[in-house]
Amino acid sequence: MRTEQLEYMAAVTRLGSLRRAAEELRLSQPALSETVRNLERELGVDLLERKRSGATMSASGRELLPHIIGVLDAVDRLRAAAGEQHRISRMVRVGTVNAATVPLLIPAVRDFRAAHPLTQVEVVGAQQTDIHRALLEGGFDLGLVNHLDGDDMPAEFESTELLRGRPVVCVRPDSPLASQPTVSADDLVDVPLIGMRSGYVMHRYVHRLLGGRGPAFAYSTDGAEMGKLMVAEGLGATVLPDFSVVGDPLERRGAITCRPIAGESTRVLLMLRRRRAESVPQAARDLHEVFVRTARELGAARGLGTADR
Repeated sequence: MRTEQLEYMAAVTRLGSLRRAAEELRLSQPALSETVRNLERELGVDLLERKRSGATMSASGRELLPHIIGVLDAVDRLRAAAGEQHRISRMVRVGTVNAATVPLLIPAVRDFRAAHPLTQVEVVGAQQTDIHRALLEGGFDLGLVNHLDGDDMPAEFESTELLRGRPVVCVRPDSPLASQPTVSADDLVDVPLIGMRSGYVMHRYVHRLLGGRGPAFAYSTDGAEMGKLMVAEGLGATVLPDFSVVGDPLERRGAITCRPIAGESTRVLLMLRRRRAESVPQAARDLHEVFVRTARELGAARGLGTADR
């Protein structure tokens, strides 16, 4: 068994595709496939389930993944201790719902890269269900997701609360709603509403808030960033967690603003999740710590709730 076999296996798992892993590793796909098959024969298990849509971890592979990661981390520590300057750079993959707030994500990634110049950070926007699936299969190291306070926490993940906010109505400053101190559910029935697609926490929240009243969404989009752009262009209003709006570049430039929802006590939590495992890559642990620290600083600076407040 060679270290590069484990590196290749980790790349295939992370990227979810033999083709994409081959491109990243600069190998031919047949050569990579044969290397993985040789490792499977040596271990006596099928590590991957190969489908037309891509390669995903088998049940046996998921059981062995923590051991593979543990070996690779041990090799990295050995190389570092030996003073090797050209050791293989590792990648950390972060899955994030788009409402996970640019003011948190960008500073955290910037600070992490300053301390880990050889480690690539890949940020992938996805729905919460896709993030959870990729975390379980090893495709993501960390996941940023929204969570409505009171909902059950999934037991298969370690969950860390980063920010605690409340739903707000995001509008243009020249909108009639912006002149009100609060916005009611009845107010939302009378304006074009930009909704998150089904599968997002805020989609479920808005349906619960309106209770079946009013027309369907005038627009539906895949994530908060596009929703905020549509608001800035005057297409309507959207409902997001306040931590997704406060400090956003569009809000700082005066293109959007937000108002609280009258009578609402619901809290939205921004959670950082990772799969429960005996071994977690050191880079993923370090980025986890950076997110927690950045969230604490952001919450203190902008009056947003954090786990420590």
